Amino acid sequence: MRIARQLPVALLGATLALTACGTTDAEPGATEETGAASADCGAPEPAADREPVGDGTFPVTVAGVLGEVTLEEAPERIVSLSPSNTEMLFAIGAGDRVEAADEYSNYPDEAPTTDLSGFTPGVEAISEYDPDLVILADSAIDTAEQLGAVDIPTLVLGGAADMEDVYSQIRLLGEATGHTEEADAEADRVESEFTEIVDAACAELAGTELTFYQELDDTLYSATSNTFVGQVYDAFGLVNIADQAADDESGDYPQLSAEFVVEENPDLIFLSYGDEAAAEAVAERPAFDTVSAVETGSVHVLDGDIASRWGPRVVDFARAVGDAVTETASR
Repeated sequence: MRIARQLPVALLGATLALTACGTTDAEPGATEETGAASADCGAPEPAADREPVGDGTFPVTVAGVLGEVTLEEAPERIVSLSPSNTEMLFAIGAGDRVEAADEYSNYPDEAPTTDLSGFTPGVEAISEYDPDLVILADSAIDTAEQLGAVDIPTLVLGGAADMEDVYSQIRLLGEATGHTEEADAEADRVESEFTEIVDAACAELAGTELTFYQELDDTLYSATSNTFVGQVYDAFGLVNIADQAADDESGDYPQLSAEFVVEENPDLIFLSYGDEAAAEAVAERPAFDTVSAVETGSVHVLDGDIASRWGPRVVDFARAVGDAVTETASR
């Protein structure tokens, strides 16, 4: 038996929206018969149709969710209301131009975190920073239209659906800020390191199929392969038990029942919340002592921010998953 329903608004806001989880129309690697992700192990091949990187000159036109945005000059006062994009801006050397960031933009340490909301940002509050570019998540499209009405250039970027979107957004922000060379180098670095981590883990797996479950909070909400974080696990060939629980009502974030998890008996459990005490609490749940992940000590606690954002630290997320996979495969 399982429970599958929509994430509560509070949990969605605090855990996923803004920081994570773009979706695609169909589950990558899914089969028509079961909808479960395949166990093909390996980093995705580079896209054949990548746009060439510009030369960093202005004016420049970049494309966001609401269409093209033309910037006549390099922006000097940026307001970033998306944690992933804030991290990207600092990674490409444009952090000194970020005048303000939203309440969840807590990385890097020098990010100018404010109480601005990334979900329902107020035009007046944003205008106080006199921005010449505002970067929003697609959850704040209404605000983008209001900012446009007062002639504040606004770029709306959706959540990444896969790794290719990560590389594309890094490069796009490079175009928008004039840091094209730095952005291209950063995108190449992230792709190279991600691929290296995945390939090393796949070599250790040597065809072994492992199942897993990522727990978003202690009420057993999870994420399917049809999300960005699900795509990271999919690169390692891991089979996501949450894929079987998704339906039209729950979408890509089903809430599982303890009975369902025990029955599916995952080899690995990842917690994107809490600390080691949370892992110990999982082991103490009724019947969980029979779950393979608990029996083998394969319950892993992840940094909640790193495990939900599609910025440059996705490499750290991949490394944590790769280490867990290698450790389990070697047993």
